[in-house]
Amino acid sequence: MIDRRTIKLIDVTLRDAHQCLWATRMTTAMMRDVAPRLDRAGFEAIDLVGGAVFDVCVRYLREDPWERMRLLSSWVKQTPLIIHTRGQSLFTFEFFADDIVELAAERFAANGMRYHTPYDALNDMRNLEIPIKAGKRHGMYVAGGLVFTFSPVHTDDYYVRKARDLVRLGVDAVFLKDASGLLTPERVATLVPAVKKVLGDRPLQLHTHCNSGLAPYVLLQAVKHGVDVVHTATSTLANGVSHAPTERVVANLRRRGHDVRIDLAAIKEVAERLAAIAKQEDKPVGTPNEYDEFHFQHQCPGGMVSNLAYQLETMGLRDRLEEILEEAWHVREDLGYPIVVSPFAQFIVTQAVLNVVGRDKGHARYDTVPDEVRLYVRGGYGEIAGPIDQNLYDKITRGAPPIKERPGALLPPALDRIRKMRGPFASDDDLLLAAFYDDTQYRALKDAGPIATDYPLMDTPLLALVKGLAARPTIRAFRFGIN
Repeated sequence: MIDRRTIKLIDVTLRDAHQCLWATRMTTAMMRDVAPRLDRAGFEAIDLVGGAVFDVCVRYLREDPWERMRLLSSWVKQTPLIIHTRGQSLFTFEFFADDIVELAAERFAANGMRYHTPYDALNDMRNLEIPIKAGKRHGMYVAGGLVFTFSPVHTDDYYVRKARDLVRLGVDAVFLKDASGLLTPERVATLVPAVKKVLGDRPLQLHTHCNSGLAPYVLLQAVKHGVDVVHTATSTLANGVSHAPTERVVANLRRRGHDVRIDLAAIKEVAERLAAIAKQEDKPVGTPNEYDEFHFQHQCPGGMVSNLAYQLETMGLRDRLEEILEEAWHVREDLGYPIVVSPFAQFIVTQAVLNVVGRDKGHARYDTVPDEVRLYVRGGYGEIAGPIDQNLYDKITRGAPPIKERPGALLPPALDRIRKMRGPFASDDDLLLAAFYDDTQYRALKDAGPIATDYPLMDTPLLALVKGLAARPTIRAFRFGIN
C-alpha cells in the first residue's frame, strides 16, 4: 500500500545544476528572468550560492557573491534562498578560524539567505558545530548534511550515528548528500528508514545526482521509504551529472498519488528561457547518462573525470585514464575510505596519478605524497572513517603523530589580524572576501564594479518561440489539470 503524502521539492537550478553542466558559469544576469518564475513555482527553497559558485563568482565571473545574494533576494520574494557550505571550510578546501565561520553566518543572513545547508566532506560533525549553531543564532533554517558513499565502513549504522550527532547539534532537518549518484533503490530501502527513525519530526531530504542514470527512480523509492523533500533541477539543466528533472519527478510523484504543490507552468517557462540561453552561449543541456558499473568503484564525480581526461591528455597520458581510475579506487581503500567529494576527490586522484606515473619510473606506491594527503592521513581534516595500515601511515606521515583535536580549534582567531594587515574595509562582507582571497583576487573583484543584471538574448528561432509562448497565456494555461 502506497503512503500518499505531501512531498516538497528544493530547486537546484541556480546553483548545483549549472555547476554540474555549465562549469558554474551561470551569471547573475542570466538568473534575472528565471528567478521570479522559480519563486512562484512553489519550492520549499531555492539553492543559490555554495560549493564552487562563490569561488567562481570571485575568480572568473568577477561578480561579488554577496551582491548576488542581495540581488536574488530582491527578485525572489516568497521562497527561501539557500546558502550551501562545506562546514568549517565554507567555500574552499581549507579550514577557517571559528571567528571567520561565525561572521560568515551573520553575513549570510544579513544578505538575505534564510536557509543554510552545511555539510562536512568526512562527516566529522565537529566541523559542523560552529556553522550550525551560528546559523541558528542568526535565524536561518539549518539542514545538516550527511554525505553518502558506500564502503565496508559506511554502513546504515554509521549514518544513524552521524544523524544522531546532527540532531544533538540542533538542526531543523537533515539531507542525504549523494554527490556522485551512488545511491541505489536497494540501499535507500534500508538507509532511509534507519535515518528517519532517529530524526523525530525533522524532515529528511535527498540530494542525489544522475551520474549512474538511477537518480530519477532512486528519488521515487526514497520517497516511498520516508524521504520528505527531494532536490531537483529544471529539465534544461537536469540529467547528465546534474539532478533529476523537476518536471518528470513531479509527474512521477503525482502518478504515485502524492501531493506535490509545484506549478509546472512556471517551470516550463524557466526551461524555455534556459534553453535559449544555452543555445546563445553554446552551452550543453542535460541528457541522461548510461549506467556504468565502473562508476560505483572509482566513485569520481562526472565533471572530475572529464577534467582528469583533459589534464592527462596535456601530459600525454590520455590512454591511462582507466588505469588511473582503477588506482584511485585502491588509493581510497588504502586511505580509510574518504568520501569522493571535494577536496578528497582531488586528493585521491592526484595520489593515484603519482602512484601510476611513479610505477613507470620504478618507484613504489606512495613514494611521492602531497602535503594535503599527509595532513589528511594524520587526521588534520577530521575523523577518518576506516582503518589505515600502520606501515602505510608511517610511510606517508614520516612518523608524525595523529591529530585528535577538532581542526577548527587548532586555528587562532583571524579577523583582527586580517583587519590590521589588509584593512580598513568598507564592510564585513569585504573583510570576509579578504579572508578568503589574496589581494590580487580581491582587488580584481572590487575593480570589476557592480554586477551587470541585463542579459540580452539575441533574436533566434528558439527565442521567438519563447516570446510567442509568453504572449499566448491561453496555450500556457491549457495544462490538462496537472497542476
